[in-house]
Amino acid sequence: MSAFLKFTQFIQKTFALWVLLFAGIAMLLPDLFVWLKAYIPWMLGIIMLGMGMTMTLGDFKSVLQSPKAVVIGVLAQFIVMPGLAFALCKLLQLPTEIAIGVILVGCCPGGTASNVITYMAKGNTALSVACTSVSTLLAPILTPAIFYLLASQWIEINAMSMLVSILQVVLFPIIVGLIIRTIFKSKVEAYIQVMPLISVVAIVAIVAAIIAGSRVQILESGLLILAVVALHNGLGYLLGFWASRLFKLPYADCKAVSIEVGMQNSGLGVALAATHFAASPLTAVPSAIFSLWHNISGPALATYWASRSEEPSKTSQPTDSR
Repeated sequence: MSAFLKFTQFIQKTFALWVLLFAGIAMLLPDLFVWLKAYIPWMLGIIMLGMGMTMTLGDFKSVLQSPKAVVIGVLAQFIVMPGLAFALCKLLQLPTEIAIGVILVGCCPGGTASNVITYMAKGNTALSVACTSVSTLLAPILTPAIFYLLASQWIEINAMSMLVSILQVVLFPIIVGLIIRTIFKSKVEAYIQVMPLISVVAIVAIVAAIIAGSRVQILESGLLILAVVALHNGLGYLLGFWASRLFKLPYADCKAVSIEVGMQNSGLGVALAATHFAASPLTAVPSAIFSLWHNISGPALATYWASRSEEPSKTSQPTDSR
C-alpha cells in the first residue's frame, strides 16, 4: 500500500505536467478525448464525492473558531474573482464567448487544490479547508446569482437551471460523501487514500475533453485566453492577500485567503459551460486553461512563501492548526 501512496503523491505533485501533457495530446489527436465531453458532469460529481468523503464535521470548527477570517475569505472569493473577471472583460473588450467563460470561472467557489497549496505555503490549512467548504456550500446560490448579474448583458442566462446543475454535480455528491464518511468512518479511510488519484485522473480527462472539443477555437484565441487567465489568477492572489492584510489577519491566514481566492473550482466552470453553453464550445476553454494555469502558479507561489514564512513578525501566527 505504501508504494501505491507514493505513486499517488507523485501524481499529485506532478499534476500540472499531466494536465499539460494530455492537453497537448488532445490538441494533436482530438478524437481520442472529445467523446468524454458527455461525461464531464459525472466526472465532476466523482471529484465532489471524494471531497465530501475527505471532509468531517470537524473541518467546520474553524468557522466558529475564527469566523472573521472565514467570512473575509468567502466574501473575497465571491467579490474579488467575479469583479476581476468582469473588469478584465470590459477593459480588454473580450469576445462574447471568452467573456462569458472568464466570468463563469470567476464566479465559481474555491477549488480543493487550494488546501494542498496552502499547506505547502505554510499557511493556515484549517482556514483554507473551512473557506473551501463554506464557499462550495454557498455556490448553488451565489455562483448563478453573481454570474447572472455580471454576464446577462452578453447572453441570456437561466440562473435557476444553473442552480439545479450545481446542486446535482457539487452539493449532492458532497453531502453523500459526508454521510458515507460519518456512517462508515474508519472503513472509508482506505478509499479516501485513492480519491486524490481519481480526482487527478478526472480533472485531466475533463481538461483534455474540452481542449479536444475546442481545438479550432483554441488555435485562434488560445494565447489571449491564457493571458487573461494568468492575469485573473495573479490579481486574485494579490487582492486576496491585501484584503486580508487590510483586516489585520495573521500572516498565515493572509496566505490561506490569498490562495483560496486565486484558485478556483475550474472543473465546475467547465461542467457548467459544457452543460449550459454547449453551442459555444469556446466558453468552457477559460475554465480548462485556468485548471492548468493555477496548478502551475499555485505551487510556485507556495514555494516562494514557504521559503520566507518566518519573515513577518513572530506575532503573526495561524489562528488554528491542522
